[in-house]
Amino acid sequence: MNNLIRHITSLIFISFSLSAYPISYSFRGLSETNGLSDLTVSALYKDSVGYLWIGTATSVECFDGFRFKHYPIFGDDEKLKWVNVIAETQGNRIWVGNDMGLWRINKESGKLEPFVAEVIKFGVRSLLTDAQGTLYIGSEKGLFVCKNNEMEQITINADMWSSDNFIVDLNMGEKDTLWILTRSKLYSMNLSTRKITLCPCGDNDRQDYTYRKMARIGSRLYLGTMEHGVVVFDIPTGKFRDNWIDLGCNVISSLSGDGKDILYVGTDGNGVHFVSVKENKVMKSFRYEPGTNGGIRSNSVYSLLVDREGLIWVGFYQLGLDYTLYQSGLFSTYSYSPYFDSKDIPVRAIAINENERLIGSRNGLFYVDETNRRFRSFKSPQLRSNMIMCIYPFQGKYYIGTYGGGMYILDSSTLTIRDFEPSESPFVKGHVFCIKSDNDGCLWIATSMGLYQYKDGEQLNHYTSSNSKLPEGNVLDICFDSTGKGWICTATGLCIWDPSTRSIKSDVFPEGFIHKEKIRTVYEDSSHELYFLPDKGPIFISDLSMTHFRRFQPGTLLEGKDAMFMIEDREGWLWIGTNQGLYRYDKKNTIVPYTFVDGLPSSVFITCFPVIDASGTIWFGNSKGLIYLTRDLRDINEENSYPLAITDVYVNGKEPYHPAIQREQHLYKVSLEPSHKNLTICFSGFTYSDPAYMSYEYKMEGMDDDWQLLGGKSELTYYDLSSGKYQFKIRRIGEPGSEICLSVTIASSFNATLWGIILLLIAIICLSYAYYRRKKNSPALAADAIETGKPIVEEKYRKSNVSMEECHRLANELDMLMQEKRLYVNPDLKIADLASVLNVSPYTLSYVFNQFLNKNYYDYLNDYRIAEFKRLLNEDEYSKYTLSALAELCGFSSRTSFFRYFKKTTGITPNEYVQSIGRTNED
Repeated sequence: MNNLIRHITSLIFISFSLSAYPISYSFRGLSETNGLSDLTVSALYKDSVGYLWIGTATSVECFDGFRFKHYPIFGDDEKLKWVNVIAETQGNRIWVGNDMGLWRINKESGKLEPFVAEVIKFGVRSLLTDAQGTLYIGSEKGLFVCKNNEMEQITINADMWSSDNFIVDLNMGEKDTLWILTRSKLYSMNLSTRKITLCPCGDNDRQDYTYRKMARIGSRLYLGTMEHGVVVFDIPTGKFRDNWIDLGCNVISSLSGDGKDILYVGTDGNGVHFVSVKENKVMKSFRYEPGTNGGIRSNSVYSLLVDREGLIWVGFYQLGLDYTLYQSGLFSTYSYSPYFDSKDIPVRAIAINENERLIGSRNGLFYVDETNRRFRSFKSPQLRSNMIMCIYPFQGKYYIGTYGGGMYILDSSTLTIRDFEPSESPFVKGHVFCIKSDNDGCLWIATSMGLYQYKDGEQLNHYTSSNSKLPEGNVLDICFDSTGKGWICTATGLCIWDPSTRSIKSDVFPEGFIHKEKIRTVYEDSSHELYFLPDKGPIFISDLSMTHFRRFQPGTLLEGKDAMFMIEDREGWLWIGTNQGLYRYDKKNTIVPYTFVDGLPSSVFITCFPVIDASGTIWFGNSKGLIYLTRDLRDINEENSYPLAITDVYVNGKEPYHPAIQREQHLYKVSLEPSHKNLTICFSGFTYSDPAYMSYEYKMEGMDDDWQLLGGKSELTYYDLSSGKYQFKIRRIGEPGSEICLSVTIASSFNATLWGIILLLIAIICLSYAYYRRKKNSPALAADAIETGKPIVEEKYRKSNVSMEECHRLANELDMLMQEKRLYVNPDLKIADLASVLNVSPYTLSYVFNQFLNKNYYDYLNDYRIAEFKRLLNEDEYSKYTLSALAELCGFSSRTSFFRYFKKTTGITPNEYVQSIGRTNED
């Protein structure tokens, strides 16, 4: 018993210690197929805006959760480009240290620029900032302090070439102290007096110690070495402690901490470890273990970051980057350590009260009593079937229905289970789908052999299709409404139990009702509206009298999804579980989706009726566990850790238009030239979860009548915008407070005064000429107008006079040009060039693409390029070409755009496609 108590206490401590970390440790890998330009990741930093900065062996990468922005490092010596450290000062100014010196990110030019290169001409290994904006620079030739653009150099040893000046890490201490770690020694410096003091080594001279990283928690410094693991320095006593803890590898590549208890350690050989300095023990480890899933991809960790949201970022040698996918923790998967964990269990039925949890699954029945610390599982052979279909608490007992194993009664006081009715066939070997009670205290049981009514243990009725109006097939559910009527759902249709006549009726449904379809369940809300959840198709809604009824409105997030269950919360919103996600509906116009980001283990929900317990917590059965809402939605602050941001604006499919973007209180402004007709807007919420689960709603005022839904994407493109002003708005679904706005101004292409006069003269001439022509040829013109066909166009093409026949002709000519001339292999081919070949205006050609072919110019070319790539793969003469070389031959301007578009159109990467056809082309 004592061992059990200690075990439970230990688990509670671990849970508390790691509470800041994400709910899931699902890792996502980033490599060249995702856009990472170099696979050796040596430094990581998350800035105040939300961007992740990645230092590699040749570049600095900026990642927003969807896209990478590259800042290459230029120089002759490749060995010196390796990024050692990244830091930030006030105003979101990003600094980079490598073996060439100190650099600064210039966001306007999109370049990495050297800073005071004439002063710092040697390697920079550490950067540290304070609240006053001071930047401390640890270099191979001493310490530099940069404040108010003034640089101060401080050397530890007068000999500049001494190893004492080779600083590898810095750490801000208490009482105006800066800790300085060199390759072989530890120093402290008084920031006011600039006095530097050596920390004595004691009996050990530490000649064979090579220090690399430093972290401080409380009154101790933790020093990472290249040979001896982590060394502890106790600040009050001034003593070192060796052999502190065994991490399975003595090469420490990264060291940081939460400032309270947990030390984050990266090793070059044995992965990542979270160490409790209070317990002096490893609390969690992440390693690469062949043949297993869920870990990291390599044990050669070169960089490690645990950010303020608890996301874990792990950089590798030549394998890129792994990071844990963010989950908000709004939902949690239920477990009762150490006895039961519902993770990955498909939950079919639940019963929840203040103390007891009863969970039915395809793997048996589980009982948990947390108050009295009791647990019991019931499975075959104790049960005739492990598939639990329903659980119903009634008169102090639990009634259990199974699939193929009949029905049982569970007595929770004794934790014994027995048959409900061993003499009745469906209760022994049949299927029991639902158990409910009515206002008279009768128990109703929906089975594969009809509908049963019991009272006080005695059978009152057994309704079948032969002795009543009950439709044929399995009886799936019976739902009693507020008037006492019982809505009976069967595999072939609906019927109603009428308590006034004590009979089943099937001929009371009006024309157009849903009674002939297979209905899973019926739910009545607080407004006394009935919701019918069909096996397939949209939800059906009716009043109690069936006078007014309708299908759920199309064009919402629920369209195309099959509803499995429904429950109303205390705010009057409906929670709807479907085969493709969980949604919350206000019964008006707002539908909020919940996904993996919110803590759901799976988007697949099965028929399991939710429960609201006495505290208001809602419990749901999911295909991968029993989940519950961890907090009241009314208490949730809509403000996320990082607000939504416009990250880039691309014009005409080219490079981002940095210089003109301005941001003020979530309002972005961009001023474009008259030729900038095509606009791609990129944005991010900096949540760093699976991109497939990101969902937003947006609106371009003047073009979109209402908010549009967007899922799995982080960019939008508008084509052929005319001169003027636009307001693009985007926000998280269900979070009006997250809205940001981009104000777009496209300048007019002419001077108003000068060109006004010119246009006036031209108009007079044109009107005069038109008048002359009209008088001369008016009969012929009228005939032409009757014969000319005009396609229906979007608002932006409302003045277009391109006929349907001309669209057909141009589309055919386009295909011939592409097939015969292969113009798409020219990466610099512009729409104006193509229009010139066809002898039409760019506007006309743009009309054909967007209105007739329903695709933009770039997608049209890229489709041909992808087809060309697939063709070349089958040619033996190209079998030795790399994927990048093949992409270039096909007309793609960059490897990144090729990989991105290939994945977009085919759903797989080029590497996966090559493997699927049995080729061996590699990069």
